[in-house]
Amino acid sequence: MMAARMASILPPLTAMKALETSMVHSVAGILGEAGICTDRPFCDPHHSASMPAIVGGGRSARPGQISLAHNGVLFMDEFPEFSRQVLDTLRQPIETGEIVVSRVNAHVRYPSRFLLVAAANPCKCGYLSDTDRACSRAPLCGEDYLGKISGPLMDRFDLRIDVPPVAFSDLDLPKTGDSSAVIATRVAAAREVQSERFADHPEMRVNADAQGEVLDQITKLSEADRTYLRTIADRFGLTARGYHRVLRVARTIADLDGCLATEKRHLAEAVSFRVGPA
Repeated sequence: MMAARMASILPPLTAMKALETSMVHSVAGILGEAGICTDRPFCDPHHSASMPAIVGGGRSARPGQISLAHNGVLFMDEFPEFSRQVLDTLRQPIETGEIVVSRVNAHVRYPSRFLLVAAANPCKCGYLSDTDRACSRAPLCGEDYLGKISGPLMDRFDLRIDVPPVAFSDLDLPKTGDSSAVIATRVAAAREVQSERFADHPEMRVNADAQGEVLDQITKLSEADRTYLRTIADRFGLTARGYHRVLRVARTIADLDGCLATEKRHLAEAVSFRVGPA
């Protein structure tokens, strides 16, 4: 059900990406009767899944969930409940877009360029913010629980959003904001802009792929905005990776706004998703 709903709102696969995805699914033996993947994959492995099931492996070094999610979404609920080994293994594919599955008789390199969406409770019991229901170890229990996610892995997340508990009285409130269909249209338009932007850079497809001089060129920051971002980076101790990820997110926010230049408000919003309100 979730996979079908996600497929309806995710950007469609290009012919090349459909072929890439189909090849991975074919190796895993799960390619459908149609013979080609027409929708972006959505994988949501359970936190009890084994290392080979998620990363890949087994006797024939088959692709795991992170490769089956290539060109799609990898959703990991109860993120800290996954083994530390699995979590740390995610760092390579997030950065490089591929994973090497090593066996005694084989070393196979699979594509693993996915959008990682992770969800976690604030602590083991889930009631950290409720003083009446929280366990006796609060707030240390929350620090220990989320501490299972290493700093280098957390640094690779572009957007970090704290979702407070929803009151029962709020469940009957009328819906607000744009529908998924409206948002999907806006995202498709932004992706089209990025596709045209990187027409001369075939190794790059979206803002998330931009690096070095190309990233500086597409953000086009004024000296005042660049000084603002450096101040924010110093204040919150952003790593070099974090600094560049803020730039990419800000450029994407500008694309969604239909702006040619990356402005201070776009930088502020990108930073707020990473470290809280700037």
